Order: sequence, then structure tokens, then C-alpha cells
Amino acid sequence: MKSLEQLTRPNIWSLAPYSSARNEYSGRTAHVFLDANENPYNAPFNRYPDPLQLELKKQLSKVKGVPPEYIFLGNGSDEAIDLPYRCFCQPGVDNVVAIEPTYGMYKVCADINDVEYRPVLLDNHYQITAEQLLAKCDDHTKLIWICSPNNPTGNNINRDEIVKTLTSFDGIVIIDEAYGDFSSQRSFRTELPKYPNMIVLNTFSKAWGCAAIRLGMAFASKEIISLFNKVKYPYNVNALTQQQALEALANRYEVDKWVRTLLLERNRMIEAFKLLPTCVEVYPTDANFFLAKMTDAQRIYDYLAAEGIIVRNRTRVQLCYNCLRITIGNKSENNELLAALRKY
Repeated sequence: MKSLEQLTRPNIWSLAPYSSARNEYSGRTAHVFLDANENPYNAPFNRYPDPLQLELKKQLSKVKGVPPEYIFLGNGSDEAIDLPYRCFCQPGVDNVVAIEPTYGMYKVCADINDVEYRPVLLDNHYQITAEQLLAKCDDHTKLIWICSPNNPTGNNINRDEIVKTLTSFDGIVIIDEAYGDFSSQRSFRTELPKYPNMIVLNTFSKAWGCAAIRLGMAFASKEIISLFNKVKYPYNVNALTQQQALEALANRYEVDKWVRTLLLERNRMIEAFKLLPTCVEVYPTDANFFLAKMTDAQRIYDYLAAEGIIVRNRTRVQLCYNCLRITIGNKSENNELLAALRKY
């Protein structure tokens, strides 16, 4: 691959980051804080949070098996999606390549940052080859986006093809494993030392049941994480989010139970959907949702909405015509959905 300096925007490489008051005293013991123009009243909410979330990263490291210096925490995964554009892509010059269909924020962030977005259509089995991805690249391609398990299709992208992409592309490959906790495939974050050009994304929103706290994770080399920390806003993860995440990590075995329960419900729902007259096909999934081809997705979606049941209509997405995306809820929610569809 190209060196990180070659890949990084020159202005970002030479950027002098903002130095917060909390960064400047880091490493010292203190009990009187008169440095950050904070109000001395209303503790603990009067103090700025740890800008690098060091205690949270320390605890997260134990769960994810990644050293703290290889971890970036952001305001949802969306911040971790936006930062590679800001760090590596020159607006109006560079481009990125991504599988299609996939998570829509990759393209939204490309458009916001004035970066050309080059989609590569998956095949009828929702798979792609490294050769197809690389064929879309040129000297100005800085990033390749691969969501696995993919959204909205639900399936893992072929691991061998991802590895070929990692070893053949001279830019940055970003593997979004937001749904990886529901997959039996080994996470790519366990192989960070092998691939210095890889960024792996994860989130507290799915398996951890913490979508409301807006906390995303990126795992990458220390050098890439250092770039992210340079560019991010100083206090990008608030104290309430950090505290709630620490509490979630302390209850990690409860999360494991949730995942096991959801996987059992996923299997039950898929088998039940296959028996519905309105269901044409259920596609293989490695996530906490599945994609189902229906007889008339729009009409069924409207019917369910009128019944107070909301699913995701993906019929306008490429390769997903007449498809609904069904998130696995609790047993009661799932039964209500099945009962409504059996009456349709």
C-alpha cells in the first residue's frame, strides 16, 4: 500500500490539532480545576468529559481484544464513517468505491465531502469479488467500503474476497461490522496487525442495545487512530454516553444472552416467513434482521403500518425489488407481526 502520509490529505497531515485543557494536564494528579472556564457548581455535569475516553477504551479493550491505542470512539458510527473522508479524501479530486446495495451513509458522507462515490453492484447472491472492486479503482481512489454483514441484505461478504481486496488495494479498506456480533464469522479486528490499511467499524447500537447513547467504534493502526483523534472535535463523546457505555460493558454477559435469544428468534421468524403466502423468498442472513422478497412489498408495508407495525420497505433499493427488511424484535413483537401477515 501507499504510505499513510501519501494517503492523507496534506493539510490534515500537517494539522496542529486543538489542544484542550484536559489534554494539557493529562498524566498529572489534580483536584482543583481552574483551567477550562467551567462553572464550579452542578457537579459532575459541570466538567468537560475525557476527550480520549481512556477509561472506556481500557474496559472496551478487554472485551474486544484490541489495545486501547488501536480504538477510536465517536458520536455514533456516522462520525467514524465521516472521518476517513475528512482525513484521506481531497474534495473534488479523490473517489471511493463501495458495494451496492449497502448502508446509505457511506454515500451521504461522500456527497457532503464532495468526493466521487463509485458503487459496484453485488451479484444475485449479494456477493462481490475483489477483482470487481479493484476494477473501479484508479490513482485517486482512497477508500473501499465493505459492510459485512451487509445492510440491507444481511449476509456476510465472502471473507476470501475481502482479504484479496485488503492485500491488493494500495489505499484504505473499511470493513463495517455493525452487525458482526450476530455473525459466526471471526471479526477482522482480530487481524489488525496484518493489515495496516484496514479500518474495522463496530457500534453500541445493535447487539449492545444502546442506540440512544450514540457510540460508534473504529479499530485501526495506532497511526490511523492518531489521525482520527487529530481531526475529531475535542469532546466528541459526552460524559453521559461514556458512563452508560461503561455500565453496558459491565453487563456484557447479559448482552451475550440477548444475542443468543435474538438468533433463536431469527431462525423461528425465517421459518415462519417461508410459510406465508405473501412471502416469495427469504435471503440468508448473518445479522439481527433478514431481507424477504414479498408479493407486493409496498402494499404489505402500508397494511402493516396501518396496523401499527413498522418494517423497512427496501423495494426502491437496487437488487431489492419487492423486498421488506425485517428486524428481529422480542417474541411478542415478532408474534404480532406474524399474526398481522397471516390475516393479510
